[in-house]
Amino acid sequence: MATRKIAVIVGSLRKESFNRKVCKTLMLLAPPTLELEFVEIGQLSLYNQDEDDNPPANYVEFRNKIKEFDGVLFATPEYNRSVPGALKNALDVGSRPYGASAWNGLPCAVISVSPGASGGFGANHHLRQSLVFLNMPCLAQPEVYIGGVAKLYDGDTLTNDDTRAFLQQFIDTFASWVERIAD
Repeated sequence: MATRKIAVIVGSLRKESFNRKVCKTLMLLAPPTLELEFVEIGQLSLYNQDEDDNPPANYVEFRNKIKEFDGVLFATPEYNRSVPGALKNALDVGSRPYGASAWNGLPCAVISVSPGASGGFGANHHLRQSLVFLNMPCLAQPEVYIGGVAKLYDGDTLTNDDTRAFLQQFIDTFASWVERIAD
């Protein structure tokens, strides 16, 4: 099996983001067939279609960076039953110019993490709607909604063995999914 490069895009911009902590855990659990790398989105200026003919440098850099990967892992908190604006902006920036989307055909998965009980269910499914339009085959199972996440970590360390086992199952399944879908 080839090693597949996976972009990890975290919707939360918080320095102590629980989504980022879960992704760091997934990086430690990932099989050797996956090479996971954070791709930052906080530096992207707001998408403006007027700039399609002369895009800002941060748009071009982001689009080119995404094209280096074989798949994407999205991690999102839930803001008002949807994804954070920074994540939606990254999707928009990467999808342009029309007909040249950096996302096209990339296998992906979505996890949502929340201190609340629902685990970001609404944001997870709202994000999946956009991914269908972007032609990103998305892993259907296992679904990942991690609620009560603040109780599962001590600093950056996951302390819950059941959650660790679940995340191991998820990342192993994702690795198989990417291998089947990626060119």
